Amino acid sequence: MAVTLADVAARAGVSSATVSRVLNGNYPVAGSTRERVQRAVAELDYVVNGQARALAAATSDLVGVLVNDVADPFFGIIASALQAEVGVSAAEPGGKLTVVCNTGGSPEAELTYLTLLERQRAAGVVLTGGAVDSPAHTDSVSARLARLAASGTRIVLCGRPPLTLPGGTGPLTTLAFDNFGGARRLTEHLLSLGHRRIGYVTGPAERSTTGDRLAGHRAALAAHGLAPRHRTAGTGTAEDTADDPLTVHGGYDRNAGYDATLELLRRNTDVTAVVAANDTVALGVCAALRDRGLRIPADVSVAGFDDLPFSADASPALTTVRIPLQEAGARAGRLVMGRLAPPPGGVTTIATELMVRGSTAPPAAGRV
Repeated sequence: MAVTLADVAARAGVSSATVSRVLNGNYPVAGSTRERVQRAVAELDYVVNGQARALAAATSDLVGVLVNDVADPFFGIIASALQAEVGVSAAEPGGKLTVVCNTGGSPEAELTYLTLLERQRAAGVVLTGGAVDSPAHTDSVSARLARLAASGTRIVLCGRPPLTLPGGTGPLTTLAFDNFGGARRLTEHLLSLGHRRIGYVTGPAERSTTGDRLAGHRAALAAHGLAPRHRTAGTGTAEDTADDPLTVHGGYDRNAGYDATLELLRRNTDVTAVVAANDTVALGVCAALRDRGLRIPADVSVAGFDDLPFSADASPALTTVRIPLQEAGARAGRLVMGRLAPPPGGVTTIATELMVRGSTAPPAAGRV
């Protein structure tokens, strides 16, 4: 005969409601009581009837995590740390099933996954990485998140801009990254070394992370009286009408960094430093510079962003901006599980840290 919730309650000497609270992890229970229930569950080999619980509850045992690219270490680190908090462990047996939804950066895929998670009555949803900078898409995302929240789903934004749902209920629980401040400090570091012709290989134009980091870079330049050099319209091509010839947009991958650097060098043969959208892009930047016979940092300094694990082991080690991705992912996991109270006002900004390494140095004599 199958072991029931009542059997566990009798073995632990508590009520069935207390057993349910421990298993669901949705209500505080005294440590000693929790241990008795967990011991009874193990001794009786009790298995929760997931289908029955889903029918009786407003939500299921599923937590969805939306990422732009599961192969990107940035998202992999966040998702891994988050899953460790959400999943089952000896300390927290009332865990959830984490489902990583890889959008590939597609706004349509993001909306589709949110709809599927709503159908599955997900207990939680975490959206990571930059948001698409489009009012129409933001409205569509807000509408789906509002329906999820109304059904009892906990929602956390990690590394995304704050978002207020329709009805003015205040911003969703948000862990924002200080992309603007980190980018500004990075460019200020290059300026302090004496660089004045700084190229910027940035990410997709429609992403909020791209906009924030580029804005921080340009704020540092403006503070030193170095406004972007604008082209004069000529043939009407994208090249001639570019807003800033020192800025080249691309993707967030290594190949995009390589191609964008070649374009940057074609436009500007006198750059003494290049800032990359992230560390992966910086690898492509370095490869393109080497293929053109340029030394790092003797001829051109290179800087990245995120401080991914390989950054310190690159040759030379990469100057970058550190985001505590693992800590952010773990915190998002505790928030979506209800084990951590939301920050005051719903939003907290996670600080970034400048990591100065061997890929940046003063410009060579005669190239200042």
